[in-house]
Formats: sequence, structure tokens, C-alpha cells
Amino acid sequence: MRRECGFRLPFLGRMCYMKDMHIFERKVNGHSYRIAAQSVWDSSRGRSVARQAVLGPAGPPPLADLGATRKVGERAVGDVGALVWVAEQLDVVTLIDRVCAGVGAEGGPSVGELVLAVAIQRACSPGPKRDLAEFLKSSVARVSCLPDKAFSGQAFHRVAQQVSDRQLEEIQVAVAKAAVGRFALSANVLAFDTTNFDTHIATVTPGRLARRGHAKSKRSDLRVVGLGLLASETGHVPLLYRTYAGNESDQKVLGECLEGLAELHEALDEGEGRRAPAQRTLVRDGGFWSPQLELDLDDIAGYYSLISLPLGHRAAEQALEMAAQRGAMKRLGGKLGNVRAARMRTKFGELDRTLVVVESEELLRGQKRGIAVALGKAKTELRKLERLAQSRRISRSQLESRAQKALRREHLSSFVVLHFGGEEKTPAFSWKVNAALRRQLETTRLGRRVLCTDRHIWSTGRIVHAFRGQWNVEELFRRAKKGGVVPWGPSYQRADGSLRLHTFATVLGLTLVSLAKIALGADISVQTMMESLAGIHATLLRTTTRERGRRPTVMIAPDLTASQQHAVRVFDLARWFPTLLSCIKTRPAAA
Repeated sequence: MRRECGFRLPFLGRMCYMKDMHIFERKVNGHSYRIAAQSVWDSSRGRSVARQAVLGPAGPPPLADLGATRKVGERAVGDVGALVWVAEQLDVVTLIDRVCAGVGAEGGPSVGELVLAVAIQRACSPGPKRDLAEFLKSSVARVSCLPDKAFSGQAFHRVAQQVSDRQLEEIQVAVAKAAVGRFALSANVLAFDTTNFDTHIATVTPGRLARRGHAKSKRSDLRVVGLGLLASETGHVPLLYRTYAGNESDQKVLGECLEGLAELHEALDEGEGRRAPAQRTLVRDGGFWSPQLELDLDDIAGYYSLISLPLGHRAAEQALEMAAQRGAMKRLGGKLGNVRAARMRTKFGELDRTLVVVESEELLRGQKRGIAVALGKAKTELRKLERLAQSRRISRSQLESRAQKALRREHLSSFVVLHFGGEEKTPAFSWKVNAALRRQLETTRLGRRVLCTDRHIWSTGRIVHAFRGQWNVEELFRRAKKGGVVPWGPSYQRADGSLRLHTFATVLGLTLVSLAKIALGADISVQTMMESLAGIHATLLRTTTRERGRRPTVMIAPDLTASQQHAVRVFDLARWFPTLLSCIKTRPAAA
């Protein structure tokens, strides 16, 4: 809770290089108040300046008439406080402001403060930036000692037009370095993938980012913004991202990230305190396959490669033929004991690669379901074409085109046999499902992936396990989609600069949430963790006393579960709300 007192706090100008907040008590006119203070560097004055904000009274609550007590609201403590703690561990505001020195409005929050506020808002209470000030006001934990009204959507959009792509990339590398050093992340195997988000930007609105492309939501009528994301092997922590136009290809996006990947490689080595460069591997799916990109990853960025080859690739077909031989597929040991795989080493072009054919029962079941659905639709279309051919209401060329189009998806052309006869105006048509060819497809091709890597010394199990880390990025995308933990949308941005900074804030929110889960060490989902932290809140009660003056407002702590008590200790939430300490049960000392 924040209450006005008998003195005014200075409203400082453009700042950077911010340090952690410190909480202390001060007496004003005979009353004790809890004060939050920040030390910031004023670039215009060339010296350090202090910011202060009043958190609330520090004295004991007054004697109250419980019959005249009313609940007047709630204030967040747990979820906002936990993410603020993680941001302080990384020194996020300082890292951002150091790169973006001189950017921002005079007398307003810095770039780091604005971005951090938006990132926490998206993680705790997603909504438009016009509600940012109200969101900050509803929390006991503070992002900044500046007044809440200083944080507005207009301030964010003005700042966004001043921040360049290069500055955002430098910030990402700096934050990744801090995360690896502080939270001991495993960054030897990194997964990269792309997705896109729907926008409702009008066609006539100018911009290079929001374009119509291959939307993941299957909405062809909307302009989309693409996001390429690189995640650590453990913890689902984003380490590097790239915002790109919705109509660009995956290979182009990854190619544009090569310089950033090289900088990240060096930064991670420094963050881990390595004397010799690490040997890092980049994992991605078949959509990123390109022989030139394979060479550039090694020459420019210094990464090993692990990719799932498209099954239509010549080397993949060769590997599938090898795996189809009797006894080629063998079960792996350990945790992968139910997985079968076959391995070979081959050379195609300038690339010397190890190929691993791995069998997935889950993938096989999913592909069988997809084939069954597609086959049902194809049968309907083929029966219709058969009737049209019998009644001579379709030409042979039209018949062939429509029949082949009906079998384009889900491997249908591999086992559905078509037979065309007759003349152009009097065609004959028949078809059948070849059960033997279908069984052959299921036993030699379906449910199988071909992994391609230059990690020749790795065991087959290690290759398979490393590729399965690709789900780390997919999990982050699920969190960033609508209804997730840190949703990217709905987005109310129109300008490219605002879209870029909004995406950066979203990725930062994903980073803070992932690191909070690592710090908490609980074996629960992120959704459950955020709901549990949100349960740590202060209830505002307004009551009457026999004293003169306005009715005081008192903050009451909730009952805490064992996991919430653990979170209070880990994230030091009591510094924002000392009453939480009285809710923590302590074991009596042994006699």
C-alpha cells in the first residue's frame, strides 16, 4: 500500500545505470513510513542521484472496530515481487539502460524501466499498455520509484521508435550472459525455432514487419509478425530472439542471426567463466535445412549442427532404406530404452554427416490419425470424380488434376492407386487403397525422423536426447500464444518500432518466468507456479477507530501454503510486505 505523507519526492529526469531497491524506515511528523530507494546515474548531471517512494506506514496498525471494517481491494505481492527479484539478479534495467543510454523522455522512466514494467505486466496481468499505470499501482512490489502515472502507453511507443535493432540484440546477449552466470544454465545445446503471431493491422497501414504469410493459426486474412527464438537446453530460458517480417523464410531468419549467434557464443563463454571456448550445438527442425547454412553455422558462428532432415532429401531416403533392413533398428539404453534407432555416416556434397533414424511411437500415432482423416476426405472427393467420369461431365485432364490434388496430403499418393483411361471427353476412372503399400509405408517411413549432425563422437542416445530438447522452444511458444503464461497478443501496436520492443518485452517476460521457476526449484508447471505466486497478495481493509482523521487502510496477509512460504523466502518477498513473515510457520527448536 502507498499513502501520501507530509513531504514531496523529487521527480527526476532521464536516468540510466540503475541499482537494486533498498527498503528502510523513516519518521515524518512523528509517524514511521517504509521507504523504497533507488540509486541511479543521471547522465546529464554526471553523478548518482537517489529516487525514493513511500510504500506505506511502518507503525503498528490501530485498534479497530471489526464490525466497521470493510475490504476495499487487493495488492499483488508474490508474482510481481518474484519477477522483480529475478530482474534484480540479472540487473536487467542497468543492462538495458547502458546499451540505450540517452534514449527516453526527459523526466520519465528509462527504457529499462518501461520494458521491465511491460514484461511483468504481460506475465502477471496481460493487457493493453494504457492499463500499465493501473497495473503498477495494484502491486506492493515496485519496478521503479517513479510515480505509476509516469508509465503509459504513449511513453512506451515514443521510446520504441528510438531503440534500434542493433541495441536490442546487444541487450539480448548481455541478459543471456547474466542469466547463464547467475543461474548456472546449461547452454551447450541450444534449440532454435520460429513461429508467428496474428495482428489485426489494416492492410493500408504501412509497415515492414506485419505481413501476410504462412500463419500458424491458419488465418490467411491477417497480417502476422514472425519470431525466431533460441532457448537453453534446460529451463526453457530464451537466450536470443529475432523479430522478422511474417512473409520471410526460416532459412533467411536463421541466416540473419548468425552474427548474433557468434556474439552469444562468446558471451556465454564469459558468463560461464570458461578458459577455452565451449563446443555448442544448434538444434532445429527440417524447415531450416540448407547446405550453405550448415557451412555458415560452423565457419561464422562456431556451432555444431543437429537438424531433422526433410524426408524427401536424398540422404534421408538413403538412411530410411538402411533402417528398413532387418535388424538395423536397435533399442537404445537408459531412459530411452523404448526408443529404436539406426545410425550411419555418409557424405553428401561438402558435408560429412552422421545420420540417425529414430522411431517415435507418438509421432506414428499422430501421423496415422492424420492419414485417416485425410483419407476420409480424399475418398469423398474420389467417389465424386468417379460419378462425374461415369456421367461424362468432366474431361480427362480435369479429372487427373483434381484426383492428384485430392492425394497431395499425408502420404496418400503412396498407397492410393489411381487408374485413368478413355479419351479426353470420355474418360474412365477407377481407384483403390492398396493395403500392402499402406503397411509398407507405416513400417518403413511413418513415425521416423532422420537426424543429421556433425557431432560424430556423440552416442546415438545423446543425439536423440539433444534433438528432443527442441520441445523447449515449442513450450516457450505455447506460453507466448493466446491463453499462455506470457501471451504476445492481443497486440495494439501498429508501428514497426513498437512491435519490436513489444516482442522484446514479451521475450523478457518469458525469461523472467523461466528463471523464477529455476530459482524456486519446484517440480510444477509454470502456470501452476504463477497461480501460486498470485495467491500471495495483500488484502486492503479500511476500518474506523476512535482517533480523529481519515479512516486508515491496513494490509492483511493471506494464509500461505508450504510452497508459498518457500517462495516468500526464495524471492525475499517480506521486504515488500513484512507481515508475510508472521504467516510462515517455524519448527520449534529441539530440546
